[in-house]
Amino acid sequence: MLDVRRLILLRDLAAHGTVTAVAELHGVTPSAVSQQLRLLEEETRTRLLERTGRAVHLTAAGHRLTSDTEKVLAALEQAQNHLDSEAAEPAGPLHLACFPSAIAPLAAPLTTALERTHPGLRVHITEAEPEAAARLLLQRHADVALIYRYTNLATPPTPGLKTQVLHVDPLVAVLHRDHAAARADGSPVELRELADSPWITAPAHTACGAAVLQACRTAGFTPRIRHTCSDFAAMIALAANGGHPVLIPRMAATHLPPALTARPVADDRLARTIEIAARPGATHEPTFAACLAALRTLT
Repeated sequence: MLDVRRLILLRDLAAHGTVTAVAELHGVTPSAVSQQLRLLEEETRTRLLERTGRAVHLTAAGHRLTSDTEKVLAALEQAQNHLDSEAAEPAGPLHLACFPSAIAPLAAPLTTALERTHPGLRVHITEAEPEAAARLLLQRHADVALIYRYTNLATPPTPGLKTQVLHVDPLVAVLHRDHAAARADGSPVELRELADSPWITAPAHTACGAAVLQACRTAGFTPRIRHTCSDFAAMIALAANGGHPVLIPRMAATHLPPALTARPVADDRLARTIEIAARPGATHEPTFAACLAALRTLT
């Protein structure tokens, strides 16, 4: 009988490319991962990996076993689903990973709604950006995740997870009311109208920062960045203090100071999708169905 934990390590190596990445994913050392993969090769009596210097690649047999591993994991999850479905209603712990700006508008009211309608259910929230949330799901430290994707970045789906779009959250320009682009009629803002202003953005290595830079370059300019920070509330405070424009998701542009206003942008393709993510086998669980139903009422 093959060791499922070792199969998962092989699956993750195929998805993430390096032993180091797999080790970080599982919170162990690279040498421990390498040892388990060697034991898997001994177990299967098959060469699953090709080693060239420090690089490791899956053989054709390794790729086939990875494909079969997904089926095995899905079957195990389905078996658990069959047991869980015997319960009259969802119960037990539900571990939810959620990105920071969705905790207040989505995760908090979701917890209240679920625990009111299903008293036996207990929601546990972990703050996590999408990449970290995906790791928690794959490690089975989370059952469900709320993630986002910026539409102008074409971020690929995470292997081994299923997602459903819950809501499209458009980007808005947060401007000082005295800014020329903050017209009283509330008409959409062309980004090039903001080309001469010093900007506040998220760091370029973050999804929000990369999306804003890409949007500005598509509009024909590179923004002059005055302040860089990743917290939307801090961006809003800086904008109120200095009058610099900010481009952020509408969900994050609530409760603005009186000096600021949020305006839609003319390119309505600039948005992020809010998605629910889970392992494929978990999407049939009663707790997932309850979570999805509650989220749809909130979005």
